[in-house]
Amino acid sequence: MEKDYTVKLDSIDAYNRLFGLTTLHPLVSVIDLKKATRQIGRLRMNYGVYAIYLKNGVDCSLKYGREYYDYQEGSIVTFSPGQIIDVDTVGKPMAPDVVGLMFHPDLICGTPLASRIGSYGFFNYSQREAVHLSDAEKKMFLECLGRISVELAHPVDSHSAELISANIQLLLEYLSRFYDRQFITRHKVNSSVVAAFEKELSEIYAAGATVAEVPRVSYFAEKAHLTPRYFGDLIKRETGNTAQEIITLRIIAEAKRRLASTDADISSIAYDLGFQYPQHFTRLFKRVSGKSPKVFRDEFCPDN
Repeated sequence: MEKDYTVKLDSIDAYNRLFGLTTLHPLVSVIDLKKATRQIGRLRMNYGVYAIYLKNGVDCSLKYGREYYDYQEGSIVTFSPGQIIDVDTVGKPMAPDVVGLMFHPDLICGTPLASRIGSYGFFNYSQREAVHLSDAEKKMFLECLGRISVELAHPVDSHSAELISANIQLLLEYLSRFYDRQFITRHKVNSSVVAAFEKELSEIYAAGATVAEVPRVSYFAEKAHLTPRYFGDLIKRETGNTAQEIITLRIIAEAKRRLASTDADISSIAYDLGFQYPQHFTRLFKRVSGKSPKVFRDEFCPDN
């Protein structure tokens, strides 16, 4: 296939036909590419389904955005509807050692998982942010796939949809645990990301930036070479605050400095910080600090 050949994966059967696999259920499939009977070569996949893959070997490279990644043995990669991935298996085995799960959004409609799916941030991570499993974690992942396979092989009854959805949710909860563990074990690296973020914020405010001039979280994520979702999750786990909350705390810290060290009226401080309306500044200040700017100034500088 040509490199610019695009396949729209808007169904489970579309994926299975691509690799010569059998479709047992129209909305969900446990993937085992060792059973593939077709090789795809180079192509672009436009995902319309959720997919989770465990690589047991390095047999292909993926292009996400402008960069290629050879994802390592024991790595989990995930995709969600709307993502576009370039795949290159030229010169690699036809049946790579890859297992995983694919499910259509329609499968979980009306189930508890439907309201939870948006909370699994790893579906929005890039491939270089993949989680790497220990042997014990790999065993748990495969056991979850096994339970789903058993359910797919069972004759359909009134319990089938709920049981399949529940087992998928269990698998996703395990993946959340694995990512949490990886964040912890990468604490030293993650701390440097947090330090760089806070240093740049300090420099931005030291240069006199207003609220409107402070970059969005996506800017800081790009500087760290991370996706906004991964960057946000990393900051939250390391500091207890979201990246946006840290930006807001910096704004309030600068406001407190000005309230305590200058005689400028509160409206002037609000305008200088970039707030269009002083009342917006007052509401934000009170929400974050628990008191209004006037009360803060009166308590800090009672003689003013």
